[in-house]
Amino acid sequence: MSIRKNKITVVGAGNVGATAAHLCAIKELGDVVLVDIAEGIPQGKGLDIYESTPVERSSSIITGTNSYEPTKDSDVVIITAGIPRKPGMSRDDLLKTNAGIVKSVSEQIAKYSPNAILIIVSNPLDAMCFVAKKASGFPGNRVMGMAGVLDTARYRTFISQEIGCSPDDIQALLLGGHGDTMVPLPRYTTVQGIPVTELVKPEKLAQIVQRAKDGGIEIVNFLKTGSAYYAPAASAVEMAEAILRDQKKIRPVCTFLQGEYGYKDIYLGVPVVLGAKGIEKIIELKLNGDEKQLLEKSKEAVVGLIASLPQ
Repeated sequence: MSIRKNKITVVGAGNVGATAAHLCAIKELGDVVLVDIAEGIPQGKGLDIYESTPVERSSSIITGTNSYEPTKDSDVVIITAGIPRKPGMSRDDLLKTNAGIVKSVSEQIAKYSPNAILIIVSNPLDAMCFVAKKASGFPGNRVMGMAGVLDTARYRTFISQEIGCSPDDIQALLLGGHGDTMVPLPRYTTVQGIPVTELVKPEKLAQIVQRAKDGGIEIVNFLKTGSAYYAPAASAVEMAEAILRDQKKIRPVCTFLQGEYGYKDIYLGVPVVLGAKGIEKIIELKLNGDEKQLLEKSKEAVVGLIASLPQ
């Protein structure tokens, strides 16, 4: 009797999607289906990734396709589809185009994989999670956004550079929307249990927080014709791994709130437990006055985006 392998679908065969598919294969999280509307692109990239599996000693099977039939009965779906940011563009500029794309994708996924868990990467992320949830009809615990894992990865990278230590020693949290309105929580940031404020001066920590907020546009400005993809893909795959392997990892995730933190029917980044059921628990932190004010500002920005969505 054969044991059923996990099945992961990655929608969008651009840089983020192809990198995510490759990482899923390397980690042997399951068989991977790479979907894109561009003829030949998912097939070519999928075959290239498949041909890397003997070198990586992975038994994952990778399929590239332009249709959703091969995605049937996926366990986790990573949605990266959409147009990327270019220099001078904000995430908000992407809103209407990507909303249409994410809506269509989510409807197809719901049709072929009604029990799947969705991880959204498409920008503007908080609003795209809202679109995906509405279009799929899935419960909130099965539709989530990648942002917080990426934002904290950037934050931890810059702190490790400043201190001269391994980023693996750094535990950090950022709340709120993805991008300019994210809410830093330095008092919840530690380095092997040592408060970061003991190791980094306040003015330098403020600069690090700002650089984390601007992390995406910093890379866009370097690349000029594209946006970040290695770290976003790695962040989405870490979430997929926590779910598929039921690791019960606590991570900051763009989550559908139903009264937590005083907010209802909105997506915001908060710490959650990730496991086999998706978001298994939302962790409510006691925020101080300044943190609450910043989170409220972040919430208002997301509300504004959702209000601008095509009806």
